[in-house]
Amino acid sequence: MKLFLIDAYALIYRSYYAFIKNPRINSKGMNTSAIFGFVNSLEDVLKREDPTHIAVAFDPPGPTFRHEAYEAYKAQREETPEDIRASVPLIKDIIKAYNIPILEIKGYEADDVIGTVAKQAAAEHFEVYMMTPDKDYGQLVEEHIYMYRPKFGGDYETMGVKEVLDKYGLTSTAQVIDLLALMGDSSDNIPGCPGVGEKTAQKLLTQFGSIENLLENSDQLKGALKTKIEENVEQIKFSKFLATIKTDVPITFDANQCRREKPDEGKLTEIYTELEFRTFINKLQGEAKKPAQTGPIQGDLFALFAPEGPEAPKYSTLASLKSTDHTYHLTDNQTKQEELARFLNDQDFFAFDTETDGVDPLTCNLVGLSFAVKEKEAWYVPVPADRTEAQKIVDRFSPALQNEKIRKIGQNIKFDILVLRKYGVRVKGPLFDTMIAHYLLNPELRHGMDYLAETYLGYTPIAIEELIGPKGKKQLSMRDIPVEQVAEYAAEDADVTLQLKNHFAPLLKKEGLESLFFDIEMPLVYVLADMEATGVSLDTEALHQSSVVLTASLEKLEREIHEMAGESFNINSTKQVGEILFEKLKIDEKAKKTKTGNYSTSEDILEKLRNKHPIIGKLLEYRGLKKLLSTYIDALPTLIHPETGKIHTSYNQAVTATGRLSSTNPNLQNIPVRDELGREIRKAFTADNAGSVFFSADYSQIELRIMAHLSNDTNMIEAFRSGEDIHAATAAKIYGIPVSEVTAEMRRKAKTANFGIIYGISVFGLAERLGIPRAESKELIDGYFRSYPQVREYMDESIRVAKEKGYVETLFKRKRFLPDINSNNAIVRGYAERNAINAPIQGSAADIIKVAMIRIFDRFEREGVKSKMTLQVHDELNFNVYREEIDRVRAIVLEEMEQVVALQVPLIADCGVGNNWLEAH
Repeated sequence: MKLFLIDAYALIYRSYYAFIKNPRINSKGMNTSAIFGFVNSLEDVLKREDPTHIAVAFDPPGPTFRHEAYEAYKAQREETPEDIRASVPLIKDIIKAYNIPILEIKGYEADDVIGTVAKQAAAEHFEVYMMTPDKDYGQLVEEHIYMYRPKFGGDYETMGVKEVLDKYGLTSTAQVIDLLALMGDSSDNIPGCPGVGEKTAQKLLTQFGSIENLLENSDQLKGALKTKIEENVEQIKFSKFLATIKTDVPITFDANQCRREKPDEGKLTEIYTELEFRTFINKLQGEAKKPAQTGPIQGDLFALFAPEGPEAPKYSTLASLKSTDHTYHLTDNQTKQEELARFLNDQDFFAFDTETDGVDPLTCNLVGLSFAVKEKEAWYVPVPADRTEAQKIVDRFSPALQNEKIRKIGQNIKFDILVLRKYGVRVKGPLFDTMIAHYLLNPELRHGMDYLAETYLGYTPIAIEELIGPKGKKQLSMRDIPVEQVAEYAAEDADVTLQLKNHFAPLLKKEGLESLFFDIEMPLVYVLADMEATGVSLDTEALHQSSVVLTASLEKLEREIHEMAGESFNINSTKQVGEILFEKLKIDEKAKKTKTGNYSTSEDILEKLRNKHPIIGKLLEYRGLKKLLSTYIDALPTLIHPETGKIHTSYNQAVTATGRLSSTNPNLQNIPVRDELGREIRKAFTADNAGSVFFSADYSQIELRIMAHLSNDTNMIEAFRSGEDIHAATAAKIYGIPVSEVTAEMRRKAKTANFGIIYGISVFGLAERLGIPRAESKELIDGYFRSYPQVREYMDESIRVAKEKGYVETLFKRKRFLPDINSNNAIVRGYAERNAINAPIQGSAADIIKVAMIRIFDRFEREGVKSKMTLQVHDELNFNVYREEIDRVRAIVLEEMEQVVALQVPLIADCGVGNNWLEAH
């Protein structure tokens, strides 16, 4: 029999902070991160381990016996985040719905309850697993009692006696108490012995076996360690009392009570529906099945398309696929398709959707088109595989799709626009994309149609997996599915999209987002579609040469690293790198192992140690080269389109909360910009041919200019207006010297401060980034705010506004919601405050370049410019320009970029021309 005992709060906190940068917020504004993570862990353990018995232990409200004995116990901990407090009752409701008992005893922590129950259950021949990340539980491990620890990456490790002893270098699990008592535990505020860390504590326990024996024989110690131990005898004893998990709590293990039972699916469905946990609902109930039904055609409009005469096709020319509350139609006859096309061309708007045989709009083929003009009514037009016949059908609907007066409504409509371009259709007219509308209203949430339908319409659409099969397995093509089923699915998509449009349109108006939506985001869809279809040329030979050179460099670095280490090892193994650096070379005596049992060798850790040993710099260089090779140099050629011979990145408008565009296949936003490695990549992006050039234009210090405008800081505004080097001007003000006396090092520090302040950098953070003492970092920041006092006022005002409204806005009224801005938890609140300062700046920069893209695109269209915009990366735009148009393009691009918006300081765009991106940058 297998019993799992779960430490509730340990998992709840872990789940909450796992989502701290990207919290799960539902449509009601509730942060569901802790609940989602806890349920996910619970589901995972039930599936992986299939326990016969299970219980969940909670800390009780109020103080425990440790608090009564020691007022400072856990006193250093931040107040529980409000979102966690709000989540706990719901988590308890979920546990009860699972028919899992909750263990909670007044005056005792969950550790003590679990410890007591674990010992009792083991005595009754249970295999007991204590599910928790907390190392304290190691003291409870014995035969038949194990720790079950969550690891990063969604895995778990089971720790029995051997694993605990190996991990902590002890001879018995009971020594875990002594180890904690000597070294202390900052998470619980257990004082321990001052000056004794983990390694010293391990040595003492190896020598003396226990704290009691150590204290009795402290005369065997020497020097400072002897003094520390003898001066802190009572504190050590008291620390042991605090670290000891009690196993005699007044609770009796009841095997019948803990026996695993079938969950109350009805209750769980009710809770998950309220929380908008669609994934968990699907796991409980499976996807809802909605087979199409044939029924009579209803309404005057539908009478136009009734099947006529004995030659009516098998499924009728417009067979009605009628459910209880909607009527969908299969339109597979030329006459009726023409009638439908004429009808659509007379409308002010219609929703439409494309069904395809793949997910890449540039390579897939049309399987069908669906349309809706009013809610609960829609048509599906099947498109055959034969390209000639397919083109005939698409041509029938081309006039309506290209009618500039008709608003087109879609969900991720850029995909449909790109698919139709392959058939010669250039969709025109104003757009309404429901995905982007929701993104503006709730940028932190998901924006998929199924999620939106369930959340806002209370309706569960047919899942694509019902038609083509589950993910992770070989799926059918949409063309392989019976046309009646595709018709129901596709018509529903158009119908639901129209309903979502009707729901979101008034909300956009209410929230003051109409201008941002209709004037920026919707016109931008056409711009991005054109850029994606155009693509950018790639010099594969240059990449191949770079690959050869960099691979040789990688091998050379590997040899150098092995020589410095004095042995060969796997440089790609975090475990082996940590052992070499911290055990063999002893680069950092204070290095500690993470919860995974390995030393952390992350980039930020290694950067801090760069000056400690030359091997660190070589390791960082090796990692940078390897990432460059795998992510770009070797990967880019595989992304070349087989028909166009170009790279066609996909731009995403509804991903980043700041409003910035993101891109995939490839992710252009992560290409290194300044260093030599980035140069190798940029060199490979080229002009299309000898008759064109690569033209690049980017904004100069746009975020600092926006900061100057928003803060209204006199000194910063004057620096920009006078055309001074802003970083040199900042350095001159901070150090109180003329600009002419500013050194390169002073400018570097001022530049880091300039950009760091925008992101709410701390004294510690600036010190780490510049590699300077904290005192100097503090003086830099203090000097910065003395130089630009209104910047500090702007920052304080941004936080005040955010606390009052719950959000901040860009210059174009884009909202960034900050639900944690009034949190009592300093970590959570601090993150929100930094976003309150930065979001209006970064978001305004994103909006500005979007407007510039739209204006440049429109100018090119109006003035018949053949050159094309091909790439957007952060504050930079890139073009393939015909040589004879270069002066004209330069004039248009710079004019539109610099005149997007009137700020108190000039917007400046720099530009360059070359045969490739590197030469033009």
